[in-house]
Amino acid sequence: MSALPTELCPLTPEQNDIVDLARAFARDEIRPRARAIDEADTQTPWDLWRQAAKVGITGCMLPAELGGGGFTDVFSQVLIQEELCVGDLGIGNLLMSNGFFADPVLELGTEQQQRSWLAPLAGPDTPMTALATTEPGSGSDAASITTTATRTQGGYLINGQKAWISNGGEAEFYVVFAKTDPSRRAHGVSAFLLRKDSPGLTFGEPMRKMGQRAIVCRELFFSDVFVPEQDRLGAEGAGFVGLMRTFDISRAVLGAAATGVARAAFEYARDYARTRVQFGKPIIEHQAVAFRLADMKARIEAARLMTWRAARRIDAGLDATTEAAMAKLTASETAAYCTWAAVQTLGGWGYSREYPVEQWMRDAKLEEIEEGTSDIMRLVISRGL
Repeated sequence: MSALPTELCPLTPEQNDIVDLARAFARDEIRPRARAIDEADTQTPWDLWRQAAKVGITGCMLPAELGGGGFTDVFSQVLIQEELCVGDLGIGNLLMSNGFFADPVLELGTEQQQRSWLAPLAGPDTPMTALATTEPGSGSDAASITTTATRTQGGYLINGQKAWISNGGEAEFYVVFAKTDPSRRAHGVSAFLLRKDSPGLTFGEPMRKMGQRAIVCRELFFSDVFVPEQDRLGAEGAGFVGLMRTFDISRAVLGAAATGVARAAFEYARDYARTRVQFGKPIIEHQAVAFRLADMKARIEAARLMTWRAARRIDAGLDATTEAAMAKLTASETAAYCTWAAVQTLGGWGYSREYPVEQWMRDAKLEEIEEGTSDIMRLVISRGL
């Protein structure tokens, strides 16, 4: 596996250690298991989750004072995410998924809420968590959600439906976004914490997916689910602002994930091209193949640098909405190109399930859809022109 261009951003000893850990875990534990997990389709790889928790990967993004790894800066998280996703995109996203839950709790939550809901995620027996935003009729347009949270004595009653929720039904803890004032669109969205065993919360069957099958997705159904007022995150109507901040972080992290699978595809195709002989010479010596590999390498470097820039701006407290959107757009489309190019380089073998590149091509497609489609990313970028 190739090294990161850290001459641009020298790493601390702690960052070097966690990157080395993630790279070794991806090589020794994730990659050998990836095909079987893909074939299992709708089964969460709990043994791999627990193994990652024991070495500190699943809680690495949590604050040290809560027992986590202390890598709360987004730059460290994108370094870790890329390395894990070189092993396998879906598994890498799964193992870092507690960060998506933690972000709004850290952004909006009280100190007590952070201790109660995040400290349990830091140990070797960490539960899985989920962020519940998407609905059957609202994906990227989070302001149009229709799930409601109606005030009642001591708290709220949540009613509605969520769809395509990563770790849905597997997770023990959820952040749910619902309308406390439907007339105010974005300004009427609030965030709530709840547990899997909350009365009135039920789950659909696992959804059959094209790729990233390590992450089980389900629909969530809410029927008068009571949430105590103390489990609301932030003020009423503050949920959308917290969600947009979470999107900035998650889009940068997903940019790193997409860069990781693109890098895996490049390295696999390059190594194959060095040994596959056609017309009397290795195919890497054929101009068409060499130029394709050159395109892959150049796009990966560009995607990584855009992701690093977005992460650095977030960590510096600067507005990064446009930069995060550019990073996700560029990296996700790079992943789509590089996985296609790897299949193309392997020819018929690339189309075979004997080789991982066909899975990576399926996995990469989701990166152009989740946390805002490529069309939405272009819309976000255009607003900053």
